[in-house]
Amino acid sequence: MRVGLIGLGRMGHSLALNLLDNKISVVAFDNNTERVDTFIIEGGEGVHSLEDLVAKLDPPRVLMLMIPAGHPVDETLKELSPLLEQEDAIIDGGNSFYKDSQLRFEMLKKRGIHFLDQGTSGGISGARNGACLMVGGDRNIFERNEQLFEAIATKDGYGYMGSSGAGHFVKMVHNGIEYCILEAFGEGFETLSKEKFDLDYEKVSKVWSNGSVIRSWISELAQEAFEKDPELSKWSGKIGGGETGNWSLQVAKKLGVDFKLLQYSLQKRMDSMESPSFGTKVVSALRYGFGQHEDPK
Repeated sequence: MRVGLIGLGRMGHSLALNLLDNKISVVAFDNNTERVDTFIIEGGEGVHSLEDLVAKLDPPRVLMLMIPAGHPVDETLKELSPLLEQEDAIIDGGNSFYKDSQLRFEMLKKRGIHFLDQGTSGGISGARNGACLMVGGDRNIFERNEQLFEAIATKDGYGYMGSSGAGHFVKMVHNGIEYCILEAFGEGFETLSKEKFDLDYEKVSKVWSNGSVIRSWISELAQEAFEKDPELSKWSGKIGGGETGNWSLQVAKKLGVDFKLLQYSLQKRMDSMESPSFGTKVVSALRYGFGQHEDPK
């Protein structure tokens, strides 16, 4: 199998290496030529234009986008789609808003080009070693490319979610839940810090990670963060992000769901810009642990 990959940022680069490990040929493009050159050194194949990318792939082509949501996706599709042929397929593996994905599906369908929306979870390490994939679009196109999803996903970590938009919809709600979990861990550790027990937070999170009801990758990331920096002195406590969480909240309201935990978590992120705390430092450290998200400036 041979795949064209557009976007060699943190997630895209890790996913490209994952593909190579699984014996899937990759031709990659990024507007940043240094990223392309790095990928070539690492054993991949790179090009410096979308025209060259398409020319390197035999029809029916499969191209995966790993680029920021919104305008960058629309601009890439505007430039890319005239270069493609009927039965070619585009997979958007970024965090696009699901209704945007539905519009793109319909737009490309008129040209005979297939479009799948792929929610991608698992952070940088997941992209590199086995991701969690939530895929929407035509089922037959999902099945035609299932070999690709199975190769780059962790065991039992991929699935067909439904018609166009379903993959990005499920990922959006996933991110809303993620915000709430991070906030709960942040406030929990802040509460621990207020009593005079001189607790070892690395040990606490290690114990929680083994057999407790709240054991999770998040508790493991907390252990790693406290092992490296017991006081989390590196972190300002200002929490970035928020776009997918805001989408999830607004959609929940329209659907009549009272997603108060998410609303509170988003407000805490906003408040952290002016009033950071030990709890918001925990959230910052955890976000870096799975996605290498830096503190906002």
